[in-house]
Amino acid sequence: MEKLPPIAFVHDWLTTFGGGERVLEAALEVTGPAHVFTTAYKPGTFASSIIGQQAIHTSFLDRLPLAQRNHRLYLPLMPFAVEQYDLRPYPLIVSISSAVAHGALTRPDQRHIAYISAPARYAWHLYQDYLEDAGLSRGPRSFAARLALHYFRLWSASAAQRVDCMLAVSCWVAECIRRAYGRQAEVLYPPVDVDKFQPGQKREDFYLVVSRLVPYKKVALTVQAFTRLGRPLVVVGDGPDYKKVADTAGENISLLGFQPDEKIAELMGKARALIHMAEEDFGISMVEAQATGCPVIAYGKGGAREIVQEGRSGLLVPEQSVDSLIQAVGQFEEHYNCYAENEIRRNALRFSKQRFQQQFRRVLEKQADILQSG
Repeated sequence: MEKLPPIAFVHDWLTTFGGGERVLEAALEVTGPAHVFTTAYKPGTFASSIIGQQAIHTSFLDRLPLAQRNHRLYLPLMPFAVEQYDLRPYPLIVSISSAVAHGALTRPDQRHIAYISAPARYAWHLYQDYLEDAGLSRGPRSFAARLALHYFRLWSASAAQRVDCMLAVSCWVAECIRRAYGRQAEVLYPPVDVDKFQPGQKREDFYLVVSRLVPYKKVALTVQAFTRLGRPLVVVGDGPDYKKVADTAGENISLLGFQPDEKIAELMGKARALIHMAEEDFGISMVEAQATGCPVIAYGKGGAREIVQEGRSGLLVPEQSVDSLIQAVGQFEEHYNCYAENEIRRNALRFSKQRFQQQFRRVLEKQADILQSG
């Protein structure tokens, strides 16, 4: 196996553990020890992760008040912060970006690979939705937010032109990249540790939601639909929308809050189906559920169209509405016996961590060859 040159990783921020952090973990298993640059870092979150064993370099933002708890306060400063990283010692730079990491400055004798989970959705394709959800549809604060995001878009699109190799987490994101940045991106599905998610002993009569409770995830919509249906629904997750979700929940809804991965895997192994009504860039929880043999009922846009095989591993809902979801659940119930656990799991295996690491290694080696030949 070809020896790789020194590599630096650039990540937006390392304050919580989610999909981008799982990508970084899987990538570090391929490269070995590396230097990681990020705007803000919360060490306790990564104490048991391979990320916590790396040399972590933070920006000046990490020393500002609330940076580790509410880093988005400093979004207007992040483009400047990312451009201050000293990446001169590293021939290969890999950025993992949903916001600003792809804007790191590099020299002509370096190669920059950008793995894009999405052009920042609050600035691009979900711009109006985010303004509305944040109560910024009109007024002076709305004007200030719109102006800040306008200049953020200009910087983000300009920064994308400096990247040598662009990767997207899904075909949906590749199209978002084309529209936002005018760049073609190769699709590299993110790693999912499917081996941790196995079929349970027996399916039980409840539906499941696993999600952060934020507006675009549409958990309140799901709860409203199931309150009307009267069918048992278990909701795993926490976030700023918790009260809104709880206020709309009937007696048939169980809100469990945050749960560890082991408990989530257990619930997925027992649930009748996972409900996922967000428009996702990819959607790791949908793959995890299918790895346990659990069907998925998902909103039929974004990454769900690449994960859920209609009629075989789940069902796609045409609209983000209560009535549409109720109708889809009824259709799912009618054909429930048509879903085979082993076929659903086989579909999930397309997104394994091993597959990601093999393809990621090939990308690194190709860029290293370009460096040597240049």
